[in-house]
Amino acid sequence: MPGLPSTTPLVVGFDLDMTLIDTVPGFSATLRVLGAELGVEFPVAEMTARLGPPLDHLLSEHLAEEAVASAGDRFRELYPDHAVAPVPVLPGAHEAIAAVRRARGRVVVVTGKFPDNARRHVDHLGLDVDHVEGWVWGVGKADALRREGASIYVGDHVHDVEGALAAGALSVSVLTGGCTREELLDAGTHVVLDGLEEFPAWLDEHLLSTRLAALEADLRERGSVLVAYSGGADSAFLLAAAVRALGADRVAAATGYSHSLPQVERDPARAFAESIGVEVLTPRTNEMEREGYRANSGDRCFFCKAELLDVLTPLAAERGLAHVATGTNADDAVAGFRPGIRAAAERGAITPLRDAGLSKAQIREASRRWGLPTWDKPAAACLSSRVAYGVEVTPHRLARVERAEAAVRAALGRHGVPVRDLRVRDLGDRASVEIDAVLLEGPLHPDGELATSLLADVRGAGFAEAALDPRGFRSGSMNDALRP
Repeated sequence: MPGLPSTTPLVVGFDLDMTLIDTVPGFSATLRVLGAELGVEFPVAEMTARLGPPLDHLLSEHLAEEAVASAGDRFRELYPDHAVAPVPVLPGAHEAIAAVRRARGRVVVVTGKFPDNARRHVDHLGLDVDHVEGWVWGVGKADALRREGASIYVGDHVHDVEGALAAGALSVSVLTGGCTREELLDAGTHVVLDGLEEFPAWLDEHLLSTRLAALEADLRERGSVLVAYSGGADSAFLLAAAVRALGADRVAAATGYSHSLPQVERDPARAFAESIGVEVLTPRTNEMEREGYRANSGDRCFFCKAELLDVLTPLAAERGLAHVATGTNADDAVAGFRPGIRAAAERGAITPLRDAGLSKAQIREASRRWGLPTWDKPAAACLSSRVAYGVEVTPHRLARVERAEAAVRAALGRHGVPVRDLRVRDLGDRASVEIDAVLLEGPLHPDGELATSLLADVRGAGFAEAALDPRGFRSGSMNDALRP
């Protein structure tokens, strides 16, 4: 079965008639009007039982050869007035397209239908499509699919299967047209679904399995790796994947110890790595000695990652490990301003999760299936990410942020209030507490006794003022100040 190369953008092609839309009502109405004009009683039910072949093929069985072309032209003229409005989408069509969008993919329609009429259906039904290619049939669809870069083609007819196979694409067939499961399988389709309702789950599973296979192949080819390991969901998954692909003897984990790494993260990270047989190295990193880091402008993460890689790269060489790998994922690569990614790339770090196309959600799902305890671990950015840009990063500031967060978690624990995401943001002379928004509507209502007590704890950690952010926790909220 064809797979999706990890570095190739996802493009999914769909047939139109009887795959995305139920063309029968409109096609039937137009046939009846055409037949009335020509004085021919077309067997409408028979002609619409297996829609998909070009119109001229259908008409040629009922008209003289010399009349087919003009009848086809007239049919296409009548079509907009009689066939567009009554034609609905098939169940699951919008959801199937949305599934491609969630995977950051493009959607193309490749159909045998007259292009203008195909676009009328797409526009009338609000189908979120990037490109429509019409008047192509069977293996003729292959050129369009290759040109658009489609790796998957979804259709309902054996000739759709032919087009997919000729293009080297994965053929997915739905049983909403006239072809049977057996006919489609005999034609060589790779996947048969009852309808598009099943497509989102199938696509999610296909992408996950394909990308996990790409990750394993990539890691095997690397030979050995030192994983820049924070203990978070991404780096823990990368570490586990490396052990699966290479064996624990060709993998090591390195956690840079510095003022910016919360104490609470250190022991659990070490325990997980050791549980899968990986040696954990804990070199000191001195990002605080870098002026750009302390200055805490928008590119602070560049200096932090530069320091980490400048420490880990020679450490990997000493250990005979071929590469330093970071846990950057595919979401990170499109998340906008990420100076740390640039610093790591400039120093030759590899990004196996990103290269395999694995998103954060896919990493969590794979971690869950592998039984990793980090599968649902909340994001835990470094302590410096809590300090507002332009405010100097110092050991004192990081320590009081850590004390404040520990105090808040402890107090909530005593009151039996579970909390997932918590950040105490250092805004200079005051603290902003971001916490799960749902708690602000319940036990941490700003006017309540518990909220008042928690803010007192934050002030007790060293802040002159403290307030709850009414918007709740927002990952990367400090980046708001960088946006124009």
